[in-house]
Amino acid sequence: MSVFPRGWRRRTGTAACALALALGAAGPAAAGHTPKGRAAAATAAGGPDVPARLTVGPGGRDLRLAGDLTAGVAARAAAILAAHPRIARIHLTSDGGLVEEGAAIGALVAARGLATYVPDACASACTLIFVRGRTRYLATGARLGFHAPYEIGARGRMRPVDSAPERAAYRAAGLPAAFVTRALAVPPAGIWIPTDGELRAAGIVTEVVGTDRFPDSTLDADPSAAGARAAILRSLPILRRAEAAGLAPITRWYRDGYAAGRPEAEAAAGLRRMAAGYLQRRFRAADDGVVRALGQRILATLERGDAAACGLLAAGDLVALDARLRAEQPASHGLAPLLARARAARPDGAVWADRPATGPGAARSTAEAAFPSGDCAARIAATRHALDLPPRASAAALRALFLAEPQQILASRAGP
Repeated sequence: MSVFPRGWRRRTGTAACALALALGAAGPAAAGHTPKGRAAAATAAGGPDVPARLTVGPGGRDLRLAGDLTAGVAARAAAILAAHPRIARIHLTSDGGLVEEGAAIGALVAARGLATYVPDACASACTLIFVRGRTRYLATGARLGFHAPYEIGARGRMRPVDSAPERAAYRAAGLPAAFVTRALAVPPAGIWIPTDGELRAAGIVTEVVGTDRFPDSTLDADPSAAGARAAILRSLPILRRAEAAGLAPITRWYRDGYAAGRPEAEAAAGLRRMAAGYLQRRFRAADDGVVRALGQRILATLERGDAAACGLLAAGDLVALDARLRAEQPASHGLAPLLARARAARPDGAVWADRPATGPGAARSTAEAAFPSGDCAARIAATRHALDLPPRASAAALRALFLAEPQQILASRAGP
């Protein structure tokens, strides 16, 4: 008979995970890429359980678990592990579920000597799996969440229960008594997200790793084309204005890389480059009034004296400009209103459509080539001069400065 007869269910739907993220899991989103369905978790809070999706990663070395620990998940995990003896690591993206399932998967992890890895968030019963890993990795910006167990009583109300079995499980995994006491003192309706320092000090996390370390887990819950598009639009909201033909090659590149095991950091950088190229094409084809309005926004950003922004804009990084505008004035929606006025652009060719430009020969704007690195004053002067010209000449000068045709494209089948 199992020592975990109760359900340790989530706070409300996916609310425990969503709360953990809201309390500080910035992660790759700050760099323009939001992995692992974070926004989806927030919007799904309070919804029905979604049984965990279990898949084997490229090369047969990773088992990916994403979703709720509902009845039968442990049995499915056992079958997959038996069929794939080369699996050495399990990726965990879950805000919990049944204690019995979490404990059973944790036992499988310990028996196989697997490493555990949390790329985004692992809360509640999911932590019973994580702590059993031989080596326990936490991605930069990811979170572990703890609280006391409970049962779902009448009318769906949470009813606290004795936490002795969970306490014993954590202690058997080697967690310090003080840490376990604090974790299980958190009310069922709450969540405790320890800092990386607290997790390292308690020996719970072996290593905090960058998103360039392991295969990307962003699409573990939904690797379909629709899932990939949704992930892209969460991290790069400016692309919500993209037409289907413009977004399709970006989505295809992203899915192909995920299936091949591309690390998240590489995927994020590639998506930004492809999005920046797409925006340049759209604005290059826009009418003169739109180009001049874009130039005014660029000038306003340059005049703030931010050297980093100066370099990014000189390189034609309109994704960075959009992100800054949204951060400074959320109600402005960044460059979206201007992009809506620009004509939909056709892909320039198969090279861009299949893969982003990469390497030292990738496209550079005229401004980047014309002015020495860090010479923001010269860029500001050139932009002001362009805006002072008659409308048609002004737009032409701004296109040359920030929206120039690529001088050279080097495609790489390995991605960006």
